[in-house]
Amino acid sequence: MARTVVAGGRLTVDEVDELVRLARVGVAYRSIAARVRCALSTVYLLAGGPRQAGADGRSTRHFSLAEREEIRLGLAGGESLRGIAERLGRDVSSVSREVARNGGREAYRAYLADERAWRASRRPRDPTLLANDRLRGVVEKKLELRWSPEQISGWLNGAFPHDVGMRVSHETIYQSLFVQGRGALRKELTSYLRTRRSSRKARGRVETRGKLTNMILIRERPAEADDRAVPGHWEGDLLLGKAQRSQIGTLVERKTRFVLLLELPQGRGAEEVRDALAKRVQGLPEALKRTLTWDQGKEMAEHERFTIDTGVKVYFCDPHSPWQRGSNEMG
Repeated sequence: MARTVVAGGRLTVDEVDELVRLARVGVAYRSIAARVRCALSTVYLLAGGPRQAGADGRSTRHFSLAEREEIRLGLAGGESLRGIAERLGRDVSSVSREVARNGGREAYRAYLADERAWRASRRPRDPTLLANDRLRGVVEKKLELRWSPEQISGWLNGAFPHDVGMRVSHETIYQSLFVQGRGALRKELTSYLRTRRSSRKARGRVETRGKLTNMILIRERPAEADDRAVPGHWEGDLLLGKAQRSQIGTLVERKTRFVLLLELPQGRGAEEVRDALAKRVQGLPEALKRTLTWDQGKEMAEHERFTIDTGVKVYFCDPHSPWQRGSNEMG
């Protein structure tokens, strides 16, 4: 069968077609990579980049119909929830909640679960404080006394332990004050907040530059790398000079303990490290280009591009577990 070279790895034409088909029906990218036996970065490349939303406009943070069908098939075949989650590239708790809210193992039906989720996502919801006059009045009085939203939320839990209608999170209070369209509380009440701000930075706004995404953890590394059976599996790290003014990279081959050094005269940013790694690895014989293991440092934020350039998969240690790169740490 004819082969086609894709992103540094080798896939048949049929495998490429299958990859694209699975991506179009909404199968999780990590699950596609496992099925087709290719790098996750290859899936991103052929599927046209990270998926932002499904064809129906729903966020891909939620299960697609295709994923729900995979869950149904897994349950019917007696597969564990953890196994299903790993196959889909989802958190096991998400799969567990999905099954529990839709009838459990015996009654789960993919199309019914998807229809229920679709209806729920489209159902209009009145803000908590707008729908409850009594609760809104109590919150406004406490704000006038210069209580913080956190204090109000905590006090309500204690003052009305058996009345769930008299509970509201501090985040909902903030949204009612600051977010347009949720203004259940009088705007002038913002002047009673201790910060005296008339606007608020959204919670959860996280700086993403230099952060690691789509990591494959060390537990998924091939067994041959773990037992040092064959050469070609490397461990990497950065060594910093005095006052962190200089740096070099190190690569240790797990079977032979052979060491390579990477020059980093321009700095230790993600692009500089990626370029230096790729240059070193591309000069190796094919038999020595298998995997690379690194810790979760920002310098590896370009790991997916590195895999595309070299065909070498990158695996990451668990957080705060540098000992998992034993050869490099001891070397």
